[in-house]
Amino acid sequence: MRFTTALAAGLLAAATALSPVSDRALAQTPRDTVVMAKQIDDIISLDPAEAFEFSGVEAVANVYDKLINVDANDPNKLVPELAESWSVAADGKTYTFKIRSGVKFHSGNPLTAHDAAYSLQRAVTINKSPGFILTQFGFTKDNAAQRIKATDDATLVIEVEKPFAPTFFYYCLTAAVSSIVDSKVVKANEKDGDWGNGWLKQNSAGSGAYVLRTWRANEQYTMEANPSWFRGAPKNRRVVVRHVPEPASQRLQLEKGDIDFARNLTKDQVEAVKANANVVVESNRKGYILYLGLNQKNPTLAKPEVREALKWLVDYEGIEKNIVAGTFVQHQSFLPQGFPGAISDKPYKFDVAKAKELLAKAGLPNGFSLTMDVRTTAPIQDIAQSIQSTWGQAGVKLELLPGDGRQTLTKYRARNHDVYIGQWGPDYFDPHTNAETFAMNEDNGDNARSKTLAWRNAWDIPAMTKQMQEAVLERDGAKRSATYEAAQREHQKTSPFVIMFQQIEVAARRKGVEGFHIGIMSDMNLYSGIVKN
Repeated sequence: MRFTTALAAGLLAAATALSPVSDRALAQTPRDTVVMAKQIDDIISLDPAEAFEFSGVEAVANVYDKLINVDANDPNKLVPELAESWSVAADGKTYTFKIRSGVKFHSGNPLTAHDAAYSLQRAVTINKSPGFILTQFGFTKDNAAQRIKATDDATLVIEVEKPFAPTFFYYCLTAAVSSIVDSKVVKANEKDGDWGNGWLKQNSAGSGAYVLRTWRANEQYTMEANPSWFRGAPKNRRVVVRHVPEPASQRLQLEKGDIDFARNLTKDQVEAVKANANVVVESNRKGYILYLGLNQKNPTLAKPEVREALKWLVDYEGIEKNIVAGTFVQHQSFLPQGFPGAISDKPYKFDVAKAKELLAKAGLPNGFSLTMDVRTTAPIQDIAQSIQSTWGQAGVKLELLPGDGRQTLTKYRARNHDVYIGQWGPDYFDPHTNAETFAMNEDNGDNARSKTLAWRNAWDIPAMTKQMQEAVLERDGAKRSATYEAAQREHQKTSPFVIMFQQIEVAARRKGVEGFHIGIMSDMNLYSGIVKN
């Protein structure tokens, strides 16, 4: 059943060989194959312990299962997945999970509590970018084996460091980093003590709806259905996700029938395809935040007046109206709408005079120069160019440095930027998912264990960090929400983040291709229900 490169090339060749232009509307992808066009140049790895980008997390969610998950239609509800039941002891620190019997990995190996323990220990030990989601509970490579263990094939016992709010811990277990891997297969592919990380970057060892067959960076990934998935076989046999960076190309391929879904259409393309009777446009508000990160290692950006001035120099209304209408909405706080504790305050608007006043107060009446790392995809490029123009009106000379998703992210993670424009999506459905990364920085050193977005921008905030640490121990939901609301308002005033928009994810599809689920987070974008009528 392996979907080889040759077969993939054959499918594409067949699609493009339909000669008469008038016949292109009749073109179809293979009936058992779902073909998506999407910007996937952000993928760095498909190892669930490392994947931390939107596209990578989406792919992982369709290949692996977790102990528990959120209800796809109501993220406020937790539902069983590989664990049939779970409980927390009176001490508030000891959690017990009973593992579902009869589940098998793609390899045919039975899935047990020992695999679950190994998977979580592995994620803690290799501690890649998403590792902090688990290490924040006190797990380290030295204690993981003692605190995360299987007492028998069906029982997993986990002991956290403090009595956190139980829902907070449960929601962290729904993150991609908590996916369960086939320990036998991963151990067999381990090299030089890497816990199989090198192999799992582009291979899979899961039990989920699909098996990863190929991934070629900046080209495509291909998955084949797992007919033995414990939830029931997917409704399609194969999913091919192709990297098509240009929205205009996605639109053209969709209308010709060369693809089933176009995932990155901009405002203009969305409006255009709505007139096509063979195309249906679906959308859902996403938890993705579009923001600018201002590196505090730059002494100019470290000035509070400069940070605030730059927030007054973004034409939020103009960008929404002219560049991202229907795909983003204005939003200026770190918790997205739809999450507990989110606020709707929008204190900033485009005001050059206000910005100039602040720059003069900072001793920079004639402006200064900066660089911005920009992913070369729409609408990011267009938004960056708008910002370049409006910042220039106050004397801030902004040079745009283009690169693909991996290049810009790698530089950002190394704190080698001046300004970074990018998106952030929640890892689990709890306010702390964004509060931790935007408003916590436990150690501002270059070799810190926890490398949040605040760390990436060298924002040293011990008081706010302590406030957020205390919030996750609060079991009263109303009090927790109030804490996050207050923190966001302080964050808006003082942070090195220019938070601008929240995404509305749009998927345009061919009529008759149905069942793709668009969730509020990347790992709620599910392929298994897609069917071609």
